[in-house]
Amino acid sequence: MKGVGTNDTTLIRVIVTRTEIDMQYIKVEYSKKYKKTLNDAVHSETSGHYRAFLLSLLGPNV
Repeated sequence: MKGVGTNDTTLIRVIVTRTEIDMQYIKVEYSKKYKKTLNDAVHSETSGHYRAFLLSLLGPNV
């Protein structure tokens, strides 16, 4: 999600494949590195049903 635009294919792949495995760890590390939550980043970069779907996979903010 860095820079102009979002690589949707990569974003979807990472969230879907890591949701059950280590998403909580990824969310903590993302927050440390970027000083904002992954949920907030996804929320600002997406919209509509796509946003709702990704945020439901991510679960609550850390």
